[in-house]
Amino acid sequence: MPSAMSSPAAPNEPVPPDPSDAPSKASSSKASSETSGQRVPDPAPLVRVENLKKRFAHHGQSVEVLRGVSLEIARGEMVCVVGPSGAGKSTLLHLLGTLDLPSGGVIRYEGIDVTALPPRKLASFRNEKLGFVFQFHHLLPDFDAVENVMMPGMIRGSGRAKLRRRASELLEEVGLAHRLSHRPGELSGGEQQRVALARALVLDPSLILADEPTGNLDSATSEAIHKLMFALNESRGTTFLVVTHSRDLAARMPRVVSMRDGRVEQDERRPAEPMEPSRLESSPAQTSTEEPSAAAS
Repeated sequence: MPSAMSSPAAPNEPVPPDPSDAPSKASSSKASSETSGQRVPDPAPLVRVENLKKRFAHHGQSVEVLRGVSLEIARGEMVCVVGPSGAGKSTLLHLLGTLDLPSGGVIRYEGIDVTALPPRKLASFRNEKLGFVFQFHHLLPDFDAVENVMMPGMIRGSGRAKLRRRASELLEEVGLAHRLSHRPGELSGGEQQRVALARALVLDPSLILADEPTGNLDSATSEAIHKLMFALNESRGTTFLVVTHSRDLAARMPRVVSMRDGRVEQDERRPAEPMEPSRLESSPAQTSTEEPSAAAS
């Protein structure tokens, strides 16, 4: 799993967090509780983002990429984030994935302010609670499909035998039972993304964060991956937040968050457009005629 995602093209040096941007605490005891990573007493959605800001230093100037984003994500939701290039979509996903810290604001998962966790606890949280799917699959070329899916569990120190069974079951679930021993270079682009999805699910995370998951795939293969994500949400109740430029995917999502200039411009909830087939076993392992990838990078 990669430890960083692409930031906006120009800015590249983070500016230290500004304490004045953080929301005020109701009491000193509550502030102490949140700083120690303890759960706040009032009920919370799966994710709550409060006044999130991100600045980068560029040529001696501060460039504001996120300008006070606030939103909530409920358990089991399918959320799509859209907007023009430079709107802050990937930066938002990057921060929600705890791969970087905000310059201001708070990110709470199940009531816990993860921006206050020490680095080791934050890394453990990321490994166990979040799954990632990127535009580039980031599979390890020298390992087969099962071993790639096992990687997050191996990082956590899970038992190999149990982990191998779990990885094999997930690959079967995403339609790759016939590809368990294949390395990435022997798989097509759509199959590689299915392996990446299985890897993201191996520790049963609370949230899958997907950044342009079908950006490098043809239309038929993209359609199959879209159906697979909906099927996993339906069968497992897995929460998805997907950053995409795909109009087809955005049109089918029950919730679309539109961003522009570092802010949420619109947050639209609507009935999900039906996607058939809805069951995993009906979603084909490969719907395009593309050849296996020549390289595994």
